[in-house]
Amino acid sequence: MASFKSLRWWMVGLLTLGTILNYLTRSTLAVAAPTLQTELGITEEQYGWITSVFQFGIMLQPIVGYVLDSIGLKIGLALFATAWAVLTMSHALAGSWLAFAGLRGLLGFAEGTTHTAGMKTVAEWFPAKERGMASGVYNIGASLGSMLGPPLVGAAILLSSWRVAFVIVGLMALVWVFLWLRFYYSPDKHPSVTQAERDYIAAGQEQHLSSDGSRPSIWKLASQRNFWGIALPRFLADPTWGTLSFWIPLYLFNVRGFDLKQIALFAWLPFLAADLGALSGPVIVLWLQKRGISLINARRGAFTIGAAMMTCMIFVGHVDSPYAAIALLSLGGFAHQTLSVTVITMSSDLFRRNESQRCRAWPGLWAIWACWSSRY
Repeated sequence: MASFKSLRWWMVGLLTLGTILNYLTRSTLAVAAPTLQTELGITEEQYGWITSVFQFGIMLQPIVGYVLDSIGLKIGLALFATAWAVLTMSHALAGSWLAFAGLRGLLGFAEGTTHTAGMKTVAEWFPAKERGMASGVYNIGASLGSMLGPPLVGAAILLSSWRVAFVIVGLMALVWVFLWLRFYYSPDKHPSVTQAERDYIAAGQEQHLSSDGSRPSIWKLASQRNFWGIALPRFLADPTWGTLSFWIPLYLFNVRGFDLKQIALFAWLPFLAADLGALSGPVIVLWLQKRGISLINARRGAFTIGAAMMTCMIFVGHVDSPYAAIALLSLGGFAHQTLSVTVITMSSDLFRRNESQRCRAWPGLWAIWACWSSRY
């Protein structure tokens, strides 16, 4: 294979495409929810249980991390991505809220690989000084996939049915699995990486965070202050993303009186704002570093700014204009991704290579709280 300059950015581009499809499959149900309420008689309470079961599956990220450790990133992510593609298409066969709940639980488990595998890829392919921007780029996939959901899924429902929408996005995910298996390798094995880039990546790794070869337990990680510095911000912030991902279409339908066409036109805007937020976090960090602030303190400053901006969502229920509500939800999406990308990246800055993947997985235990609290 021919050599490519800056191949690491092509690798993060491939990862971003997978993240887009991961979140597109997640958001398909949210966009279809108003239609499912009408056709299948699914109540808001039942829909809340369906989304909670999905988050319970996400909560099992430690198992995902163990599997990726055991069989490797490339094969492991391909297997999980194949599972989430097939499970997404299986939604077309569901006819009750209990069937949806079972499928969503399995889907949540399979899709929990996104951030665990994503940050492992970034840690392997990027020196420390570029990880923040690389994480921001691939995290754009989360909001971009959610952004594409309303227009694409809405169009599929209007032109055909909600069942066809699930089949289409599942097939798209299967195509990505082929691309991942064909083109992804680690830096030391990739046939197209130049020696200069391989040396550049190796030189940028923190030596004091190199792997010691062990597999740390959760109890060892939980005894570290840095672990809670990552886990607690996620615990407090993730309900915002749960609200945006699962409830915006139903909120616009039931509370603001939008029809499916209007949902397709407006429900993606908070996720467009989230895309910008995914890039703003690294930019804020770089801006603070240029003013003499250390990397860790700069990251703390960035996610504090994001947390402060998220409080503006308090006013969504107090404005009369539906467009003002959408604007506030968009600010919430921007703020959440500013915080989220920064916090997730810190695991690679604070933990050894053999610890960081498990550190990223275990805070996923808070995911069940994210969806449960977003129901109210």
